[in-house]
Amino acid sequence: MYNLLDTALTIYSFALIIYIFMSWFPGARESAFGEFLGKISEPYLEVFRRFIPPLGMIDLSPIVAIITLSFARMGLGTLFSMLLS
Repeated sequence: MYNLLDTALTIYSFALIIYIFMSWFPGARESAFGEFLGKISEPYLEVFRRFIPPLGMIDLSPIVAIITLSFARMGLGTLFSMLLS
């Protein structure tokens, strides 16, 4: 069960990173793949955008979102190791 959740969170982290990098390429987010990534990424990113304002043209909320997801993965690993001990 842990491996499945860890893999899902890892894949989601990569999806977020790809979605963020797509903003560098004109029209990439308007593609079918970009719209799909937007549908799965934007709800999670919006939570962080409410609390972290952009600095000029730089949006730091995706960085905080990915770090939070990484902490969740570590916490999940700790939780499962405690439950199995």
